[in-house]
Amino acid sequence: MAKMTEGVNWEDFRKQARQLENDIDAKLVSFSKLGLNAASIQSRTDEAPLLNEEHIFENMASEIESLLSKLSSINEKMSGVQANGAAMLHTMQRHKEILKDYKLEFNKIQNNFTSRKDREDLLGSVRKDINNYRSGSGLNRREMYLKENQHIHNSDHLINDQISIAIETRDHLVSQRQAFKRIQTRFNDLSNRFPAVKSLVQKISIRKRRDSLILGLIIALCTFLMLLYSFR
Repeated sequence: MAKMTEGVNWEDFRKQARQLENDIDAKLVSFSKLGLNAASIQSRTDEAPLLNEEHIFENMASEIESLLSKLSSINEKMSGVQANGAAMLHTMQRHKEILKDYKLEFNKIQNNFTSRKDREDLLGSVRKDINNYRSGSGLNRREMYLKENQHIHNSDHLINDQISIAIETRDHLVSQRQAFKRIQTRFNDLSNRFPAVKSLVQKISIRKRRDSLILGLIIALCTFLMLLYSFR
């Protein structure tokens, strides 16, 4: 009876995890588009619409954070279930990897939005200073130099942020590559331990190459007959 209850709990947890993953995936797509629009709208419209877009962006960020927290809780509950075979262990690990990828994507969107917003604010400030200077109601030359120095400092800060994002992305790709290498190593070990599996994989590979060769010969023959018919 305990095993049956545990199995039911596992299925419930897995269904909840899949539903949350689907919801998060859909919201991340909308979140990314909204971040692009909200970060660039300042250069095209007034401040009020920009504030409205930022408010929507923050609300959606809160919703996604809540969903990520729920998914993390479900994953912890799944980890507490006694694993019944390699398939269940693989499913647990896969859900954890999906959660990790979603968190990385969410943080990436937020960082990109912040960087673009800072860049738009900087460009808007520069345009405002230029307009004030041209209209004769701007700052004096010394203050302009100080302001320009501050702009340069802000630009350096933005560049450092972009470099940090690039480094994080590189580390993530390196981690994925190492994971793929570990999977390949485990598969090779499995093949070496079970000669029947290795033999089956080789037979499948040979049959695949044979089928590809036959298909290529058929295509070549059909092409030759079509050309022959065309030039008659």
